[in-house]
Amino acid sequence: MTFLWFNLALILELLATGGFIVYIVKQHKWVFQYSYWILVAGFFCHTIFLGCRYYFLGAAPVLDLKSALSFFSWSIILAYLVLQIKFRLMVLGSFVAPFAAFLMIISSVMPWTEGPVKPLFKSLWLTVHVGTVFIGNGLFAITFMAAIMYLIQERHIKRKRLGSFYSRLPSLATLDNINYYALIYGFPFLTIGMITGSIYAQYALGIYWQWDPKEVWSLITWLFYAALLHERLTVGWQGRRAAIMSIVCFCVLIFTFAVASLWLGGYHSFDNLGAG
Repeated sequence: MTFLWFNLALILELLATGGFIVYIVKQHKWVFQYSYWILVAGFFCHTIFLGCRYYFLGAAPVLDLKSALSFFSWSIILAYLVLQIKFRLMVLGSFVAPFAAFLMIISSVMPWTEGPVKPLFKSLWLTVHVGTVFIGNGLFAITFMAAIMYLIQERHIKRKRLGSFYSRLPSLATLDNINYYALIYGFPFLTIGMITGSIYAQYALGIYWQWDPKEVWSLITWLFYAALLHERLTVGWQGRRAAIMSIVCFCVLIFTFAVASLWLGGYHSFDNLGAG
């Protein structure tokens, strides 16, 4: 029954993605509205699935790559739905939904890791750590998408292509504003995630910091976003420079999320998580 919710979420999110793509081509408002509510329904099913997994595992459902990808997709959709309430940019879903659906597709083709979860992972601190980090990651995914849209829009303006695709994208100021808001809300979540992760490490391992590869790359990711936030708040970075730096930061985040967890070893690697 649990996996039925996953499959239903996947189907609805794929349908919503298709609708958002049709919207950016046809620009029919009703297409966006249907796609938006289908995405909301998919998010609802996705939330039930994650809740069921948490209940049955007794731990945050991120202990293997399949589950982590699913949770990352959920956090991206959550960030989009919240920011959509503020900005009401219909075209934003045409960029965000395909990326979230792509993560779900990858997750869907990977095998489930079943088995008893180590008691070490059944901790509220771990749940808070994982939840805040992933929500921060979801918001940073929005900064990435807004940056991509900004560079596309800027390119069209410089080449004076003022028709077709140009008219479908928001203004440069609006895209920069989305980037800024997602950054200033995402960074505190990442920071709380780092702090609660250290507390959990002390609780579980008896030490706050072990220089584990994932820990090191998480710190590097935090420093990149801290630098971007500092430059935006104190130096006044905006526009193209902020967009390019947002893309660089997100690439570092993806490296930390995937590569550091898969191939660099350490107690954060997926090989040392999950069933055992």
